[in-house]
Amino acid sequence: MLSAIAALGSYVLRGLAFFGETSELHLRTIVHVSRGNIELHPTVVQMASVGVSSLPIVAVTMLFSGMVFAYHVADQAATLGASQYVGWAVAETMARELGPALTAIVVAARAGSAMAAELGTMKVTEQIDALRTMATDPVQYLVVPRYLAALITVPMLALIADIIGVSGGYIMTNATTGMTASQYFGSIPGNLEEWTVAAGVIKGVFFGIIIAIVGCHQGLYTRRASEEVGRATTRAVVYCIMLIYAANLVLTVLLLP
Repeated sequence: MLSAIAALGSYVLRGLAFFGETSELHLRTIVHVSRGNIELHPTVVQMASVGVSSLPIVAVTMLFSGMVFAYHVADQAATLGASQYVGWAVAETMARELGPALTAIVVAARAGSAMAAELGTMKVTEQIDALRTMATDPVQYLVVPRYLAALITVPMLALIADIIGVSGGYIMTNATTGMTASQYFGSIPGNLEEWTVAAGVIKGVFFGIIIAIVGCHQGLYTRRASEEVGRATTRAVVYCIMLIYAANLVLTVLLLP
């Protein structure tokens, strides 16, 4: 019994430490951004790494997700006599949930893990300590570019994901039911609200912040051992996915009541 309580207390303390460390890191990052302490070239490089390099896997993920979802929606809609709303149902779901959430998970798995691995390797090889000896703040030099890159590119990827997912849905419904483009896309403009799409993009902003802060945190707080880099990378992906799901619930309630 005492061991179970001790284990629970240990998890609670770790959670509080994680919350405090990430909050401090986020605050320091915001301070640098607000003061204009931004390195343009590293930020552009990170935007290419986080956004452009993640686009192919996001596109493949959303294409097949849209096709699978549309297949089930078209089947049920035909049973209920509501085939004219298939396009809207797919677009609504993509914009509300699947687009931003799946995009964030893909980017977390690819870019978030890369952030943790890169910064973790720098920590183990004492490159971060070298930055401090040269009077360079690691947060400004390493975290801010990754933070801005994720903040900007993840919402853009979420919007692109919506379009690809809806297009994949059309490909599937056209192939399985013979639905034309006018039938599929015609139901979207009159039913899909602009705010629904905007809310999905706003979700992408928060998801991008989570990916950048958690990925950089795990890298910066890596212990000085080579095997710890792999563990930090794994933790970064797991924590990102858990926090993305939790944030998605909160944002859905707040933005889409």
